[in-house]
Amino acid sequence: MKRPSLHEEATVLDVAVRPLVESDLPVADHVMRLAFGTFVGLPEPTSFMGDADFVHTRWRANPDAAFAALVGGRFGGSNFATRWGSVGFFGPLSIHPDLWDRGVGKRLMEPVLDCFEQWGTQQAGLFTFSHSTKHVALYQSFGFWPRFLTAIMSKPVAATAPDIAWTVFSDVPIVEREDMLTACGGLTDSVHEGLDVSAEIRAVAQQNLGDTLLLWDDGELAGLAVCHCGTGSEAGGGACYIKFGVVRSGPSAARDFNMLLGACETMAARKGLARLVAGCNLARAEAYGCMRKHGFRTDLQGVAMQRHNDPGYNRPGVYLIDDWR
Repeated sequence: MKRPSLHEEATVLDVAVRPLVESDLPVADHVMRLAFGTFVGLPEPTSFMGDADFVHTRWRANPDAAFAALVGGRFGGSNFATRWGSVGFFGPLSIHPDLWDRGVGKRLMEPVLDCFEQWGTQQAGLFTFSHSTKHVALYQSFGFWPRFLTAIMSKPVAATAPDIAWTVFSDVPIVEREDMLTACGGLTDSVHEGLDVSAEIRAVAQQNLGDTLLLWDDGELAGLAVCHCGTGSEAGGGACYIKFGVVRSGPSAARDFNMLLGACETMAARKGLARLVAGCNLARAEAYGCMRKHGFRTDLQGVAMQRHNDPGYNRPGVYLIDDWR
């Protein structure tokens, strides 16, 4: 007897949501690539993102915030929540194409919202396709509101800036790393209360995904950039992806942000990487303008949706890089 398809099973069976476990990762990665590749119309959908990796890296960073949906006992999709201190976002939320429009996505939203509640998240958001009324409507039903576009930008790695004072987290002695993470938390908190990307810095170090660049000004920490580098990271082969970057707010922020961009390009060049990739929400107009002047151009764009229509740190005067994918 032929087993019913996932689509057929979804019409008669309840969807079960549980934590994503390590043995799920190969199929979760496959479904994520198939889902997004199908949506954007790739001839070979599972080639989506090439040799970049979002599923394994995010599960390893926080297995307790990764969730799977099962339909009739078979894997149907996954979702990941990320905590940056007082800030939370989720994704990639991916559903097998056979299960689209069957309510599976709504079920995978429930544990993520529970995470935000448990964490005491003050600013919550997501990145989604700006042209997709279906996606926007789904997230609106959970209280997220579409605000400014977020541009995913890149530039060829060429210039180097040898005069900029920067170091990397991997060179910090192990006994001093907790103090350095505290300093990084103080910097991010100065930009937005409670913002803390220590978990990202740890994940990059522990998984050997790249490095975190530390920008200095007269001995003081002026900025940081959490960078994924190459195959197996969220960057993919030949690329340096600034997953998060920020400089301290104040009168020197524009200068420091330009130096941070230059330092990231220098680091990428030293690693033999060809492209520098970074995202910027267009509400952060000054940061976006700096990136344009530095040579970044937009490859794709989506919309940042934010719970309760709260701007959070997506506002003018904030020199910060991220994209919430």
